[in-house]
Amino acid sequence: MIVQPIHENGVKMLLNAGFEVVQASNPEPSVVAREISDCDGVIVRTALFTAEIIRNAPKLKVIARHGVGVDNIDVEEASKHGIYVVNTPNANALSVAEATVAFILALAKQLKQMDAATRRGDFKIRDLFSTMDVDGKTLGIIGLGRIGSLVAKKCQAAFSMKVLAYDPYIDTSRALELGVELTSLDRLLKEADFVTIHVPLTTETKNMIGEAQLKLMKPTAYIINMARGPIWDEYAVVKALNEGWIAGAATDVFVEEPPKNDHPFLKCEKILLTPHNSALTKECVIRMAEGAAQGVIEVLTGKKPSFPVNLDLLRKYGKI
Repeated sequence: MIVQPIHENGVKMLLNAGFEVVQASNPEPSVVAREISDCDGVIVRTALFTAEIIRNAPKLKVIARHGVGVDNIDVEEASKHGIYVVNTPNANALSVAEATVAFILALAKQLKQMDAATRRGDFKIRDLFSTMDVDGKTLGIIGLGRIGSLVAKKCQAAFSMKVLAYDPYIDTSRALELGVELTSLDRLLKEADFVTIHVPLTTETKNMIGEAQLKLMKPTAYIINMARGPIWDEYAVVKALNEGWIAGAATDVFVEEPPKNDHPFLKCEKILLTPHNSALTKECVIRMAEGAAQGVIEVLTGKKPSFPVNLDLLRKYGKI
């Protein structure tokens, strides 16, 4: 089953491997739970994949995430049932890293504000001298995984940026290899001109950026969330922007997606917003579809999956 539409290349891979492919009539969990009973594998994008669905899928052997983060999947429940959860960790790193660099430049050059001013005939905005150069500035990266590492490389190569990183799970040798200085979260926030967030959503990272952290930042600094909405306190971000603790922000993600019409971000001029589409480039959706399909094919043909995310839990429950 495919819960939400994917690129046709992924569908073709499944068909060519001899599998029947069905599309859920609606991604709502209650609908998927009714329709999944005969399925051996499933590909999930951003829709919730709940314990109820899993309990209604007695034949299910693999859940493939069309992307990286698996916070929308009940991985614990899947593991209890001996179901592999796999993802596509190499598919979206490049696209998200490029989008991060685009955000850095857009914020530094105030492209949103300059475009709006020009359209309303306010050509004098150019005399405020309010934009800034990126070259030589300090970049703080929270999460030095695949995406964070690419952001570091691109910003060092293109803009000679000094890079600080906070990631307690990264070995110092890896940081040295990247030319990145590992440091505490507090120091990173205090010194960085641009802060970018690239961590998975876990109990450890939820709300890791709140009022206390934002108050550490320089009033000239910017923060960008490319990970998951709940990693920062959205209301604290709005407060920081409105009260001038920081100069601006950008996000590709929200706590609730899509955000409601009264979401405070939508009324805040100092934050640049995109609809969780940084990984949805023409090239990346092909990579994710093919990667997810490959994960399903590997498990259902008896091979070891290339990118399992729940091996420890499967061992914990005695399933492998």
